Amino acid sequence: MDNQWIQIKVTSKVENLDQLCAVMSMLSNGLQIEDYSDLEDRILDGVYGDLIDESVLNADKTVASVSIYMPADKPTEYYTMYLNERLDALGIERTMECISLCEDDWANSWKQYYKPIKIGKRLVVVPMWERYDSAENEVIVKMDPGMAFGTGTHETTRLCATLLERYVTDSSVMLDVGCGSGILAICASKLGAKQCYAYDIDPVAVKVARENVKDNDVSNIECGVSDLLAGVKAGKYDVITANIVADIIIRLLPDIGKFMHENTPLILSGIIDERCEDVYKSIKDNGFEIVEEIHENGWCAITVKCK
Repeated sequence: MDNQWIQIKVTSKVENLDQLCAVMSMLSNGLQIEDYSDLEDRILDGVYGDLIDESVLNADKTVASVSIYMPADKPTEYYTMYLNERLDALGIERTMECISLCEDDWANSWKQYYKPIKIGKRLVVVPMWERYDSAENEVIVKMDPGMAFGTGTHETTRLCATLLERYVTDSSVMLDVGCGSGILAICASKLGAKQCYAYDIDPVAVKVARENVKDNDVSNIECGVSDLLAGVKAGKYDVITANIVADIIIRLLPDIGKFMHENTPLILSGIIDERCEDVYKSIKDNGFEIVEEIHENGWCAITVKCK
């Protein structure tokens, strides 16, 4: 019997495509992008128009669509709620469709594409169903890539976790703002952090994070719902991560200092290279200085500290 899947398709103006991809990639690393804005230029460059379907030639060139695919037995409303909250925060107007699909044996065949991922010097993110024989000093984080909100497959998570590994000590109290799956707090815990706090605006993400914490058998992570810093436990933290998107990072920076010690590293990720200058300006305007930054495939992560 064919397995049931749901296609979640979001359509918006072409100029919003990068931000739309950034948000939707937090749910799935497998994006289907429909962008015909430069089709006429491609035809002029030698792509023959008579080989292209007429519906594509006549498609609205001012909009683009991004789709992700989720198993039908997962609660679709959780994913659409997450997308709507994030896209509303960015002020992106869009339409959203949920389309039922059948794909024979897709439910298991996709797993072959997910293998253990090494991050930094010690971290290894391992799919729940994979057996992995760890080498000496490796730190294993078990995740389900089908559960979404950050599973280690995306550059933003890898970049953030790579920087996190450099700063966590056995005395660290860590804060993750916009925790998604909870992967960064789990990484920090397994790297030896004393206590971790993970927050997200989406109650579904918090629920998933708690399940992942339990599956990784760590007990020093507290997960909660918070709109950025509104519900965060008061106090100073030794390491802070925010793997979100550039516009939300810019909103975060004016208020995050009250949660930092003088030497607290604030690790910012989820930034596309084209938005780096905007984030640099906000960092400077809010009294921070850049300690280091790393890039991968058009994405950037930055560590800053108070001046």
